[in-house]
Amino acid sequence: DLGEKVLFLVMATDEAVKAGAHAGKLVGEVAKVAGGGGGGRPNMAQAGGKDASKIEEALKKAVEVVEAY
Repeated sequence: DLGEKVLFLVMATDEAVKAGAHAGKLVGEVAKVAGGGGGGRPNMAQAGGKDASKIEEALKKAVEVVEAY
């Protein structure tokens, strides 16, 4: 039962990884916004958050991080 929790999954193509993307780092930054954490490999990662009300803010953070690549 997830209740009010949220799960994030990030995948990056081989081309994106070669360009500097890292799914584990991205998902970790996004999950922090929702009060959680996680990580994983450069091409796939997952994380959880405790505050589902922060999903919109977390997704904005994802855009900021990706644009920084």
